[in-house]
Amino acid sequence: MNAPAARFLSPSEAARQLGISAKALRLYEERGLVAPGRTPAGWRAYGPAEMARCAEIVELRALGLSVGEVARILNGDAAILGRVLTAHEATLEARIRQCGDSIARVRRLRTDLGCGKMPATRDLIGAVRARPALGVAFDLPWPWDGERFELRDVKSLNYIVGPLGSGKTRLAQRLAEALPGATFVGLDRAADGGAAVRARLEADPAHKARVEASLAVLLADGAVDSAALTTLLAVIEANDGAIPVIDMLEQGLDAASQEAVIAHLRRRGPEARPLFFLTRSSTILDLDAVGDDEAIILCPANHSLPICVRPIPGAAGYEAVATCLASPEVRARTEGMVAWLPS
Repeated sequence: MNAPAARFLSPSEAARQLGISAKALRLYEERGLVAPGRTPAGWRAYGPAEMARCAEIVELRALGLSVGEVARILNGDAAILGRVLTAHEATLEARIRQCGDSIARVRRLRTDLGCGKMPATRDLIGAVRARPALGVAFDLPWPWDGERFELRDVKSLNYIVGPLGSGKTRLAQRLAEALPGATFVGLDRAADGGAAVRARLEADPAHKARVEASLAVLLADGAVDSAALTTLLAVIEANDGAIPVIDMLEQGLDAASQEAVIAHLRRRGPEARPLFFLTRSSTILDLDAVGDDEAIILCPANHSLPICVRPIPGAAGYEAVATCLASPEVRARTEGMVAWLPS
């Protein structure tokens, strides 16, 4: 009996089966990660071999790897694979430490319970959480006119997104005021070529060493050395305990640098301090790569209350977020432009 013919899938069918978007599939093709076949009419078609390759890419992306890193690993780049495994090992070790602390707290509660002492609710919650929950609530500024905003569980990476004029910068500034020890980092961070930042780094050798180590990793991952990149790393690698709220994370960074930066941030591990940042870049906020410890906060165009959006097609606010994002190339072409209607 002849074996059944292999079934070939359209891009939309393949994307649905893989749990990603058709746009992500096209990106993988553009970057040379997968080469779909063609129907006699010229349409793309994904057979078993292409689907297996795409499944590998999706799994690697789930580890927080950039598309560039995935390409290099699949091409046998031992150096990048070594760095990825080292970072993953550090993350696992951090989780083991967290689990050890949680086990110790649970044992203490059980001991107290055995002695007839009922644990306080806050102690019980603290014992079962992998990381103490950080939340914030405050009255929103104009244009929301004092409406209440609450973020109950701050994630490791928190994206703030919205169209022009939606109030996302005001939300970010208010977050920086309300979060304990937070600081707002504006677009002027690289003024004068980052001279002020370089002076601070020279005065703090330990901080400078952390920035240089991170910069070396990013440059090896394809980033381009620039004052904007060094300034950003100085903010991220600061050891002052403050939570940075960064205006337009992609400011001054080309596409390769953006890709390297967001992959680097995802590898920081569960013990790293949270980061908030505004973005309109589809490389920084790749909706197909958002992990469990990442949150998307959307400021709607109509000045409705900001909402948290799940990175799942069809979820409330998903399409609005997608329409706010553009590739780094488009963002660079439209930097500083404002839409207007002729009178």
